[in-house]
Amino acid sequence: MTMIKGGKAVYGAPIGILMLDARFPRIPGDMGNARTWPFPVRYKVVRGASPDHVVRRSAEGLLPAFIEAGRELVDDGVEVITTNCGFLSLFQMEMSEVLDVPVVTSAMMQAVPIQAMLPPGRRVGILTICRETLTDAHLDAVGVPEGTPIWGVGTGCEFQRALLDDDSELDVEQAGQDVVDAAVSFVENRHDLGAILFECTNMPPYARQVREATGLPVFSIESCLHWVAAAL
Repeated sequence: MTMIKGGKAVYGAPIGILMLDARFPRIPGDMGNARTWPFPVRYKVVRGASPDHVVRRSAEGLLPAFIEAGRELVDDGVEVITTNCGFLSLFQMEMSEVLDVPVVTSAMMQAVPIQAMLPPGRRVGILTICRETLTDAHLDAVGVPEGTPIWGVGTGCEFQRALLDDDSELDVEQAGQDVVDAAVSFVENRHDLGAILFECTNMPPYARQVREATGLPVFSIESCLHWVAAAL
């Protein structure tokens, strides 16, 4: 006789993704497009958490809403909570303290293991959607090593504009070129780079282009969650 134990409402979808309240297009490869993942995930939109509020205004006042949404997913049966904006690294400690599952608020949590893999003299560099508002507090909250190089996409470029202004239309080719141009400029200005880490969860659709343009390995929330999923 085979005995199994229940206790959850949902099975087979161990990763729960807390989504910003946004309407911009999400193409395959984007964290918010379910076709990105080769495994089932569960989504929960955090109402009021606009891209502008989270990225440009440090997600001020949104922690209770993210904790409540995380609890709902955990109660349903997810085994890991993650978010779809790297700027939510600010909530890493508070969310991990109250949710009874592992929490991955930001792809930037990979900075330490990536750095450990690189040859002496090489650095992992973080590419972000908004360099102006990515602060030391965001980096410290997830243990990014001091002095890690940071670079941002061009201010007001199509990629940044469409996402942070939550536009319902996106020029995919131009957005991809914006990310590639930023990565190339990063490499040209930091000759010690050995890998690129995307802060932004909307950048993975363009990872292959960045890899081809720079010759460097590219890490993202996608690579992070594949690693997490393998552990589950």
